[in-house]
Amino acid sequence: MSLFVQKFGGTSVGTTERIKHVASKIATFRDQGHDIVVVVSAMSGETNRLIGLAKDIQVDPEPRELDVLVSTGEQVTIALLCMALKSLGYDARSYTGSQVRILTDNSHTKARIQEIDVNNMRTDISAGRVVVVAGFQGVDENGNITTLGRGGSDTTGVALAAALKADECQIYTDVDGVYTTDPRVVSKAKKLDRITFEEMLEMASLGSKVLQIRAVEFAGKYNVPLRVLSSFDGGEGTLITLDEDNSTMEQPVVSGIAFNRDEAKVSVLGVPDAPGIASKILSAIGDANIEIDVIVQNVAADQTNDVTFTVNRSDVAKAKSILASISNEIEAREIRTDDKITKVSIVGVGMRSHAGVASKMFKTLAQENINIQMITTSEIKISVIIDERYLELAVRSLHTAFGLDKTEETN
Repeated sequence: MSLFVQKFGGTSVGTTERIKHVASKIATFRDQGHDIVVVVSAMSGETNRLIGLAKDIQVDPEPRELDVLVSTGEQVTIALLCMALKSLGYDARSYTGSQVRILTDNSHTKARIQEIDVNNMRTDISAGRVVVVAGFQGVDENGNITTLGRGGSDTTGVALAAALKADECQIYTDVDGVYTTDPRVVSKAKKLDRITFEEMLEMASLGSKVLQIRAVEFAGKYNVPLRVLSSFDGGEGTLITLDEDNSTMEQPVVSGIAFNRDEAKVSVLGVPDAPGIASKILSAIGDANIEIDVIVQNVAADQTNDVTFTVNRSDVAKAKSILASISNEIEAREIRTDDKITKVSIVGVGMRSHAGVASKMFKTLAQENINIQMITTSEIKISVIIDERYLELAVRSLHTAFGLDKTEETN
């Protein structure tokens, strides 16, 4: 008998019929003798609806009250799921984040978990109950409701699995696992049987939407085995674990290809080649809470610098405005932006021990006449910035070049 923490996203619980289906799936595990703790999101579309209501009242909703409002979405789901389980003859009990006492800091709308009290849950598990917990939410030390940010239910699931020392955290979604790339872009994409935390973290941070980044970080930190499964289909899904027993020796050098359509490029041209200039530029952007991704600095023949970096596409206008306000201070000749770019990345722990991966990537893109504008690397990833119109061509070409295409034999 094992203890599983199962998380079901908004699509999985989007209607009462789907909630009943989730209850039946949970019942199957209970019949097999397993203990189950369930984490659920709000029904699909509900969080957006609640945020819309808030913005009808207040253009920039006050964060504390917004957390009070949006946390009600999960409260509806936990109650309905417990009702569905009881109608099938299984004892269940619902908990909000504050009832569990998922203690967080007081950063409303983006709180971080500090501690979890598992005593009540353990009592219910010992009594044979299914414990159903509202994802995405917690409570600060003053009793204020907090939320963990969009996608935070994944983090709740992993955090509970870590606190309870569960055998596995199962993330149920509308896909049946983690693929080598988005099957909507590459029809020959393969589902991976397993992937390491490192690889999954890179893929999540580089644009893969299967798992929330913080959840993968949490799972890796506390070594919580994660499994991504479909709420609607069968199968073993994809297991995400530590890289043990040198298993990667039998795997491809590249495990997957990620991409991000939401990139924009900002170039600050002709600034002095002097200490502190890059700091002034990047500090001004960071102080505005704009995240910077790829950074490149070039020294021109006239001893001036060009500093180029990427930000989320939604932040590019704000970034340009900030830089315009300090352009005299940094003596910039010109500030340019380009929101017609995309980032494509190859990821694989096998890259650590194999030479020539970068040259193969660049050669493949060159053969398709795709120009590389910027490059960034880590031990297990190489990312390039290219013109967005070449995104699908680049992903398909790289997928084939690194032997990731599905074949009849591998299905």
